[in-house]
Amino acid sequence: MCVFHGCLFPTIYSIPNPPPSSGHQCNSLPLAGRAGQLASFKANTLAAAWTGVQRQEAVCKRLDDNSIVQNNYCDPDSKPPENQRACNTEPCPPEWFIGDWLECSKTCDGGMRTRAVLCIRKIGPSEEETLDYSGCLTHRPIEIESCNNQSCPPQWVALDWSECTPKCGPGFKHRIVLCKSSDLSKTFPAAQCPEENKPPVRIRCSLGRCPPPRWVTGDWGQCSAQCGLGQQMRTVQCLSYTGQASSDCPETVRPPSMQQCESKCDSTPISNTEECKDVNKVAYCPLVLKFKFCSRAYFRQMCCKTCQGH
Repeated sequence: MCVFHGCLFPTIYSIPNPPPSSGHQCNSLPLAGRAGQLASFKANTLAAAWTGVQRQEAVCKRLDDNSIVQNNYCDPDSKPPENQRACNTEPCPPEWFIGDWLECSKTCDGGMRTRAVLCIRKIGPSEEETLDYSGCLTHRPIEIESCNNQSCPPQWVALDWSECTPKCGPGFKHRIVLCKSSDLSKTFPAAQCPEENKPPVRIRCSLGRCPPPRWVTGDWGQCSAQCGLGQQMRTVQCLSYTGQASSDCPETVRPPSMQQCESKCDSTPISNTEECKDVNKVAYCPLVLKFKFCSRAYFRQMCCKTCQGH
């Protein structure tokens, strides 16, 4: 007997009937209790995953309406002992472990991504085993799939550099840069590619120091005298390595542009006046006659008609 808010009511420890369990049904065991009631077992947190334990719970109830009250209203000495039993002893079924997707292999134009898919079975609170894929009866989740299938924006594509020009000294290399589709199959106007990312189309280069300008001579011309001593000329030019005229050649090593020459004279006498003529048609022959050079074979040959009879 006990007093509750000024009222007397009898109380006794009672073991309620077990509620139906989910998954595996545990058989109720008859235990000592009032009026042949059956003890109920309460499953702990391990019962649903592997071999678990169900524990007996005793509550304090009123005898008149069978309502549950606090334990201090019942006699502690009459409280039934707590009991427990194993439950869910069957092996847990295998299940799929699915990992997170890894990063896509491409940011656009269709890449691939993968994830880990394993068939595992729990065999303890912190232990599990990996089985073959055939161990899991449900459909196997996919491990690889396409991703980022949207088209990539146009991009700059640079062709190969040209050779450095000029062939020596400071110069430039050039190349062509195009705005292309990501698969390089189409060419777009340059405005469709970002100007700030455009690769350079020209860079400086050098193939070493250029050789200095040098004197270049032509072939010697014909000797001015058909008989005896004369002169012959040739061209002498100062040219750069590119063949352009230059004024940087040293005069101290300039080759001569004129030299003396000698032609073999014909000793056969002149037969008639028609064959005798002046080779030089300028004022050269009158001077030969004036300075009395007709006695010399060379000048007599060159000015045959003027010197004739002198």
